[in-house]
Amino acid sequence: MDIKGQYWTDDDSDGDNESEEFLYGVQGTCAADLYRHPQLDADIEAVKEIYSENSVSVREYGTIDDVDIDLHINISFLDEEVSTAWKVLRTEPIVLRLRFSLSQYLDGPEPSIEVFQPSNKEGFGLGLQLKKILGMFTSQQWKHLSNDFLKTQQEKRQSWFKSSVTIKKFRAGLSIFSPIPKSPSFPIIQDSILKGKLGVPELRVNRLMNRSISCTMKNPKVEVFGYPPSTQVGGHCKNIPTLEYGFLVQIMKYAEQRIPTLNEYCVVCDEQHVFQNGSMLKPAVCTRELCVFSFYTLGVMSGAAEEVATGAEVVDLLVAMCRAALESPRKSIIFEPYPSVVDPSDPKTLAFNPKKKNYERLQKALDSVMSIREMTQGSYLEIKKQMDKLDPLAHPLLQWIISSNRSHIVKLPLSRQLKFMHTSHQFLLLSSPPAKEARFRTAKKLYGSTFAFHGSHIENWHSILRNGLVNASYTKLQLHGAAYGKGIYLSPISSISFGYSGMGKGQHRMPSKDELVQRYNRMNTIPQTRSIQSRFLQSRNLNCIALCEVITSKDLQKHGNIWVCPVSDHVCTRFFFVYEDGQVGDANINTQDPKIQKEIMRVIGTQVYTN
Repeated sequence: MDIKGQYWTDDDSDGDNESEEFLYGVQGTCAADLYRHPQLDADIEAVKEIYSENSVSVREYGTIDDVDIDLHINISFLDEEVSTAWKVLRTEPIVLRLRFSLSQYLDGPEPSIEVFQPSNKEGFGLGLQLKKILGMFTSQQWKHLSNDFLKTQQEKRQSWFKSSVTIKKFRAGLSIFSPIPKSPSFPIIQDSILKGKLGVPELRVNRLMNRSISCTMKNPKVEVFGYPPSTQVGGHCKNIPTLEYGFLVQIMKYAEQRIPTLNEYCVVCDEQHVFQNGSMLKPAVCTRELCVFSFYTLGVMSGAAEEVATGAEVVDLLVAMCRAALESPRKSIIFEPYPSVVDPSDPKTLAFNPKKKNYERLQKALDSVMSIREMTQGSYLEIKKQMDKLDPLAHPLLQWIISSNRSHIVKLPLSRQLKFMHTSHQFLLLSSPPAKEARFRTAKKLYGSTFAFHGSHIENWHSILRNGLVNASYTKLQLHGAAYGKGIYLSPISSISFGYSGMGKGQHRMPSKDELVQRYNRMNTIPQTRSIQSRFLQSRNLNCIALCEVITSKDLQKHGNIWVCPVSDHVCTRFFFVYEDGQVGDANINTQDPKIQKEIMRVIGTQVYTN
């Protein structure tokens, strides 16, 4: 029952408790007997005024002094790729369900919190992470919150402004890919007391998104809520929003701040990741030993990070990449990150510890990991038992290989593959977090983009998937030299990238285009002993290249068919192609050919933008 005596429907509830439904059904006869705290009503009205009527719903329980407040968080600002990787429905709000004391509200016990999407019943790992974050936030706020304290804060706000100042309507539409409006229509406020001045500060940007915001205000100096102007761009997501519009608005605002940056924080300790090249796309567990122990031995937050929609073909590829890096003469440089795996026989120690690297023991465990083809033939429990008999560290290592992958990889169905690449092992590969993708989209609107290949030996991709495509020029990671300067090397011509992809394990001479053409022709004329449509990789002699989208700004240096992009934010991986038995694809592919571009856009339009 809402504050005007009307009945709310319970369409958004995910509960099945019959007693709750019964109480809800009879609330019209007995709910009126319960005292409802006026501050609760005021906070509900604030949500409606600042967001919309549909942003909050209320459920009372008749004779029980409890009330459920459902706050609907709009997440349509997330890009399609991000929402797919995070397994959320961007077209449906995330619901925060808070259970308060109806009569005491902020003076009562700390509210319980549920986080869910009504249509997303399974695999909603993001909800687990967000529930933990909001639980910690609420616990901290509850130490000093009370109805009188909140009333005092709101009275202060009212005394700062004339009575004629009103906020008609505020709609916060979020888009990580929208350009920042130049008009200062959305004033940024400090969450602490104003420091003597009510000007309109410069619009600042949230860590992982631009905010496209429209406001209708009678007085543009009115504070709504925002971030401290003194804070650097990118440091806003943990700031405490103002309490002046009530606790419900405050927790909604905090949730909006945290959702786009969830991948930047460990799902266990909620501390920021320290990755080599910034955060990656998927939420993950950090490498701190306590978090590793909690995750693997106690299952803490395992649903938030380990539940990665990883198909068998992708697991097969991840294991192949790990093996290639581990068997490389350069493993001490490129096998990064090194696994953090708890010893099953002694949960207080790490069997594989980045601080005490043991490549021989790691190789033994990896050799005991059963082929993915074998794994798909029987039950998971039986396969795990067999692996445990071979080596007790084999299965934990496989778990680490899967869960440490922070990129979104999907095997492309045959109907959506790029035919001109001539391999059935084609993958959609998205590794950019929302922040980088947002900057990429903004730059794309300004300068445009095109597609180019990036060739790197398969031994390097174990690290690339976890650390991102980095500028390795003049670093210990550099292998091929940097004849054209510092940056990420790309080419519109497939033969050049195929050449780079075959260089590794002591082979440092790039094959000529004629040699690649001969290899391609030879591979396509020799009768194949195995089906080219094989689901899994059947060879350890692998070549691979990536197809990337690159911004065509003046920063992109073109030296004939060798391009150098010094700005890592201007290169995003899109597709990944694997070739077996020394095979290569067509050496004459040119991504600037209109026919090739049309084919790329056909697949891109289906797989990336509309999923």
